[in-house]
Amino acid sequence: MLATATLLAGCERGSSGGPGESTHGPSGCPAVHARAQAAVTGAEETDVPWNGPTSGPTAVSGKSIVYVAQTMTNPGVAGAANGVRQAAQAIGWDVRVIDGGGTPTGIQAAMSEAVALKPSGIVIGGFDPDATSRQVARANAAGIPLIGWHAVAAPGPSRRPELFTNVTTYVEDVARISARWIISTSNGRAGVVLITDASIPFARNKSELIRKELATCPGVKVLAYENIPIPDASSRTPREIASLLSRFRSRWTHSVAINDLYFADAAPAFRAAGEKGSGPPFNIGAGDGDPSAFQRINSGQYQAATVPEPLSLQGWQIIDEFNRAFSGRPASGYAAPVHIATADNSDGATSWDPSGYREAYRRIWGR
Repeated sequence: MLATATLLAGCERGSSGGPGESTHGPSGCPAVHARAQAAVTGAEETDVPWNGPTSGPTAVSGKSIVYVAQTMTNPGVAGAANGVRQAAQAIGWDVRVIDGGGTPTGIQAAMSEAVALKPSGIVIGGFDPDATSRQVARANAAGIPLIGWHAVAAPGPSRRPELFTNVTTYVEDVARISARWIISTSNGRAGVVLITDASIPFARNKSELIRKELATCPGVKVLAYENIPIPDASSRTPREIASLLSRFRSRWTHSVAINDLYFADAAPAFRAAGEKGSGPPFNIGAGDGDPSAFQRINSGQYQAATVPEPLSLQGWQIIDEFNRAFSGRPASGYAAPVHIATADNSDGATSWDPSGYREAYRRIWGR
């Protein structure tokens, strides 16, 4: 009877340890778990000094920027666009945002419109430049500098496709720290659902890196690898979550998604199934850290953590990179360090916004 009771208790939701508390028993990977804990502790620090550029060309006047968005329903894309608007106002430039609507046809049309406007520069906001190769070629031929936000896998200049630079954190760092958060908070013993959008090379690469890092801990098992395109997330995610809950039950202890928005769409399915908002499963978003993600985290509603992009900072960086391009200077080479936001360290904030960057960029521009 005792053995039966113990077995049943182990099948109940809530029997797994949550974030910040280790499960009972030995770790599923002691050495990896120790390294993961140390990395997570460092990434949760909030008092981070500005480590970006402190010198560069003064502001060039009279420029116009078009921000082509993959879809403005993607909170990361929209957050970076808002940062671009704010920075453009500070430097004295005009900005226009064109929404691609999340479809190949819509994004191609938006890029065609952007090139036809003959702006000083174009931002490729969150989509694969190869999907608009003709428009990119026309912009290159016209001498219009292109800057990506999450457009290719790595930060910095790109030759194929030709981008002056690409603004993002290092995807390897984001993937690694999100996986390490799972290893750390689960004591190296977790059943994980991984959610991605395989249509976006950047997102697909991120999810593969997450899977690779999770595999360093033998006690962590990937139960499912779900491909849900971001434009379809609101319709497909609730159905997929309900199906996964039915399949895996208590074996599903943690989730990681390449974008926080999946957990907004997952919440109704978790709630309908009677799952507690505080988990399990304990959910972490490997980007982008939009306000609704912070609200879910701070209120304990079906998300425990996020690895947020500093979206406003990156918008300001985009404007600074254009100013370097217009001045005949190389890209800055800056990439923001990764951060983990939880209810314990966000202090009620609804975004990750490091200090010091606005003042630093204004000093560089002389504004």
